[in-house]
Amino acid sequence: MSRLLLNCDIGESFGHWTMGLDAEVMPYIDCANIACGFHAGDPSIMRKTVSLALSHGVQIGAHPAYQDLVGFGRRSMAYTAQELQDLLHYQIGALDGICRAQGARVSYVKPHGAMYNDMMANPAQLRAVIQAVATYDRQLPLMLMATRDNSAAQLMGDEYGVTLWFEAFADRAYDSAGHLVSRQLPGAVHHDPEKIIQQALTIARGDNLVASDGSALHLQANTLCVHGDNASSVAAVQRIREALNQQSAP
Repeated sequence: MSRLLLNCDIGESFGHWTMGLDAEVMPYIDCANIACGFHAGDPSIMRKTVSLALSHGVQIGAHPAYQDLVGFGRRSMAYTAQELQDLLHYQIGALDGICRAQGARVSYVKPHGAMYNDMMANPAQLRAVIQAVATYDRQLPLMLMATRDNSAAQLMGDEYGVTLWFEAFADRAYDSAGHLVSRQLPGAVHHDPEKIIQQALTIARGDNLVASDGSALHLQANTLCVHGDNASSVAAVQRIREALNQQSAP
């Protein structure tokens, strides 16, 4: 059983507005994808979230997005490749500065929302994102979606010397190509905790999932995205952590 890192989008509060149960979910994850102020978060939230991650020994990842607070970064926006790289450098640098003030550094990058989806659908945009990471710090891994065939993305990462961490989801349905089923379709999101835990273990073992059309789907993933939006999701993360620990124990 491979060591599957649990990652969670976190630090997405803003001012006096709170989103997510960051303190409750942090003890169970390996990687914290911290919002960098463009879709959520602000300097104080970033500082507090970095401190919380450090107190639990959790890796800190930059979670950059399109400049869209109102839309929570979930709306596609038109940027040139250079503008996209500027957005990434600005946000990674902001979080990295807050980390450095606490004796730490950003450990990886995971784009958020529409930026993440758009780079998976558009090879030119994926290239711009990979190039942005490479020019900021080639040692930073880039997190992106695991699909049925990761080879094209892997070749692009190799071209720029950027390590890729392929990400899977325990609570989402997949189509036959290994893409997430649209949230607009029934059954796209799993709500049954037992089903979520079983999907997490299936991915960790490297076994096949069942795609939405009934076909077998193999996902080669390094990390699993989990959520801490509410008490039930935190409980599910805790159970996933316990199940993964039991499965990987000698």
